[in-house]
Amino acid sequence: MCGFAGLVGWCRPLAREAEEDVARMAATLEHRGPDDAGVWSDQAAGVALGFRRLAILDLSPTGHQPMRSRDGRFTVVFNGEIYNHRDLREELEARRRSFRGTSDTEVILEAASEWGSEAAVTRLWGMFALALWDAVERRLLLARDRLGKKPLYMAETSAGLLFASELKAIRAHPAFDPTLDPEAIASYIRFGYVPAPQCVYRHARKLRPGWIATVDADGTIRERAYWNLGEVAARGIAAAVPLDADDAADELDRRLGDAVARRMLADVPLGALLSGGIDSSTVVALMQAQSSRPVRTFTVGFAERAFDEADAARAVAAYLGTDHIELRVTPEEARAVVPKLPDIYDEPFGDASQIPTFLIAAVARRYVTVCLSGDGGDEVFGGYVRHVWADRFWRRLSPWPLAARQLGGALLAAIPPGMADATYRAAEPLLPGSWRQRHPADKLRKLAALACAQSLDDVYLSLVSAWPAPERLLPGTRGLLPSEWAPWPAGLSLDGVDRVMFLDQATYLPDDILVKVDRASMAASLEVRAPLLDHRILEWAWHLPRALRADQGVGKRLLRRVLARYVPPALTERPKTGFGIPVGEWLRGPLRDWAESLLDPRRLAADGLIDPAPVRQVWQEHLRGRQDHAARLWTVLMLQAWRERWARVTSGPGRDLPGDRVATMAPAVGPGRQR
Repeated sequence: MCGFAGLVGWCRPLAREAEEDVARMAATLEHRGPDDAGVWSDQAAGVALGFRRLAILDLSPTGHQPMRSRDGRFTVVFNGEIYNHRDLREELEARRRSFRGTSDTEVILEAASEWGSEAAVTRLWGMFALALWDAVERRLLLARDRLGKKPLYMAETSAGLLFASELKAIRAHPAFDPTLDPEAIASYIRFGYVPAPQCVYRHARKLRPGWIATVDADGTIRERAYWNLGEVAARGIAAAVPLDADDAADELDRRLGDAVARRMLADVPLGALLSGGIDSSTVVALMQAQSSRPVRTFTVGFAERAFDEADAARAVAAYLGTDHIELRVTPEEARAVVPKLPDIYDEPFGDASQIPTFLIAAVARRYVTVCLSGDGGDEVFGGYVRHVWADRFWRRLSPWPLAARQLGGALLAAIPPGMADATYRAAEPLLPGSWRQRHPADKLRKLAALACAQSLDDVYLSLVSAWPAPERLLPGTRGLLPSEWAPWPAGLSLDGVDRVMFLDQATYLPDDILVKVDRASMAASLEVRAPLLDHRILEWAWHLPRALRADQGVGKRLLRRVLARYVPPALTERPKTGFGIPVGEWLRGPLRDWAESLLDPRRLAADGLIDPAPVRQVWQEHLRGRQDHAARLWTVLMLQAWRERWARVTSGPGRDLPGDRVATMAPAVGPGRQR
């Protein structure tokens, strides 16, 4: 795992200082690659590439980047891992291609020499972002893996096209304009993340998952998809394979075994992140089944029992016989991560599980350089409650007239939270377990909003929105909706569970889950690999009958069946808790002063970005215990903390907050703006 940065000029030679500028850009990514650094440039051609290396395969100098092909035509910087590099190497050697070392980077170069740069990208399996320079065509190719595990940002400037693994590298170039994009921030306020291709800066953007961008000699930039999730889903559903549960489990067991084995190849120590849930336990079980010695597993335990998964992880580790390492984290240690978050996530990021994710990565890095994780099981195999519940709710709600539903929603919204909680507590002993809720008043508020939905997409949007109406906070904006950035091909008809799962795979997975894991793990210089997100498994899963993905009220049915072959279900079957922390309690307690400072009305309104009134209302309701607004507040707090670090807003008279260069606000340009 590594980080890279670079510049390609606009039809002219680079300035003498361009290589130094790119070296400074790459230096900001040292956490992604502490083991080695390199810079290469062709000033006459107008290109410079910078690199930071975390050495995983081929630890010798033959793995150094930027790397050139044997024929000198191609030069590459590459972040990630190619899991079929041995297969490609054998094929290329059969075509008389020779190699100097054993890295997967060199395989990319020789594949480009043999088949062409774009064709080579389509042959790669893995997690990757790369920049590949073709000296003959004088063309730069940028590419990102199919599911978006590895990041890649681009920015057009007067100096040329900047590109990098993280935004902090692009910010380091003197030609970059850090003007903020209100529409991107509105998207962030709604979802808690900035969806691709948007970026918090108006003059930068993300390359989308599964896309290639080429920059020609005349400066023309072309972007296209080489892999489209919507087409994958459509093909899978159209050609569904009528497997029964046992045959499907056999096939999944085989496919997962191969995906895990490919991700266990490394020239450095390797382990696994273990929560004790279905996903991570399946990965660890398959690792241990293929290992001749105990696999190292890592868990972080928390003092708050409702958020602690350490006991479950310990039980699974003991059964499988892993070398298990557990760190107990105090609330004070967890809260100490909060000031680091704007640097770790150099776009605003509002998923509070970013804190335990960083903590477990930091613990694992003390012992290993690579870890496997269970990320992706929920998205691929239907593990979220909303995958089943959203469709069921909509089918029961939609026959009712909209006016009646709106009236019902208004009546539900009018019930005081205290009354709702008291009524629920009185009735709780009579309710079935599946109906019981930790925050009944909050669920009632969400139900009131859902009652006004006019489609299944509206139901989904309501369920995944921290702030359903971001225009209340940022007047004149709207942000993107999932249907506006999901790769939805013409003619694709998805409904019910399929539609909700597709939206999660296209939006929440790459822009929240994978961003969270990449930035947290890379901040600790740890590589995290996700076998459940092998694109071949996801493609195969779309061919399964719906009942084997998410149906009958049971998520991850097929994954559970595979895990039961290795671990007794009693050890892993428990209510889903998520990987969270008690943010709501902390904001009323030890983080209250920090939050109050960031949510000061003058600070919120300092540059005209946010209307303080709705934020202050939610903050006061939370403090009084009337509602648990932790998710909404954390989203705003992370924006405010990010602005303090990167945008230098003014907090009251005469006080400038830290920041390197002033970031101004671009005017809103209307709903649904796309680049």
